[in-house]
Amino acid sequence: MATSNETGGQKAAATRKRNTTRKPTESAAARTTAGAAKSAAQASSATAAESKLSIGQAQQFAERAVMVQVGAGLVARDNVVSTVRGLAKYRTRSSVERELRRYERRGTTARNHFERQVRRTRTKFERELRQRRRGVEKTVRQNRRRLEREVRSVRKDFEKQSGTLAQRVEKLMSGAADRMPVS
Repeated sequence: MATSNETGGQKAAATRKRNTTRKPTESAAARTTAGAAKSAAQASSATAAESKLSIGQAQQFAERAVMVQVGAGLVARDNVVSTVRGLAKYRTRSSVERELRRYERRGTTARNHFERQVRRTRTKFERELRQRRRGVEKTVRQNRRRLEREVRSVRKDFEKQSGTLAQRVEKLMSGAADRMPVS
């Protein structure tokens, strides 16, 4: 057995020596227990492979989480560095004013472009609306004329028919009156 005076390496050597000397003199019960453990280990090799897979997945997720944080930190650092470098050109008041005038011109240009685009779109919309309105009005006028013409035609036919019908009725009535005995 190891004493408290021995170093870590000496303790390990003593433990190895003790374990190797016991193995040949193991009892039958110990060998049976070792065999059962070996069989159990072989039977659970499938579950061991699955656990290795899930351990590998867990390791991969952990690595990804760490890498995302590292990457975000580096992107933030790059942004800060580029901002500081961009601000380094503003060393004098005149350079700041020059930059502000440049931004103002760019803003004015963008506003003018937007206003022109809005006017162009509005003009195009109004033109299309007038064209559609004219087309609808033309179709309505044509349909009204056609309807009035049809109504006149039907009215003439009806008057003609009713006129001939009235004449027939008159004729029948006069014929019937001639046939009736007068009392």
